[in-house]
Amino acid sequence: MLQNSEFLIPTLITIAIATIIFLVIYFSKKNIILRKLSKFKPKRITQFRTNELTKVSGKVLQVEKPFVAPYSKRKCVAYIFEVKQKVSTGKSSHWKTLVKKEDIQDFFIEKDGELVMVKPSLESSNYYSYMVEDKSVNSGTFNTPTPKFQNVLDDFGIQSETWLGFNKTLKYSERIIEIGETITVGGVAKWKVLNEPIEGYHYSKIAALESNDTQNLIITDLPKAIEVRRRNL
Repeated sequence: MLQNSEFLIPTLITIAIATIIFLVIYFSKKNIILRKLSKFKPKRITQFRTNELTKVSGKVLQVEKPFVAPYSKRKCVAYIFEVKQKVSTGKSSHWKTLVKKEDIQDFFIEKDGELVMVKPSLESSNYYSYMVEDKSVNSGTFNTPTPKFQNVLDDFGIQSETWLGFNKTLKYSERIIEIGETITVGGVAKWKVLNEPIEGYHYSKIAALESNDTQNLIITDLPKAIEVRRRNL
């Protein structure tokens, strides 16, 4: 019996670790997005059927003046950027968020010369998104911030040094949906009558992906979301 227990305990520990790893991966925001999108039907824009859950992958075009990302200076329709500082407390340390900013605006998806209108709203939280990290920079004791990173910190009013003159351990991350980038959007398909013409678009109606009371828009620039769509076609 003792000999069996010597094998049983390590086996149980291994199973527990494997289960935790599986759960962390399975419930990661990235995989949740991919599972949500798997419930949507990929359609050509001309084949949209009203009120059907539909997804499409295509190139992002702006509706209005785009945002400009603070570090990369790239034009985008959505962004999430954060500045964190590593803080030590006794024998342990953790990352403290100093700044986190997020915004999104209306945009078009262009596919095969056709347009889809997408109207996400940060205020009404009518969308669920995952954006791949595009830029990440850091500084530390022996790693002075670059002038470009320092300009971002200055814009946010963040001191890069301690009162003793040592560099703080700081980390900046930037996630954006860039103009011209290929992304995947899922939502409730609609056809909208255009009250005003769109330059280069010669039809009186335009396809749209919207949210409703039970379904949010799903927005991601994950390359794997595009691959999933291709396999389903």
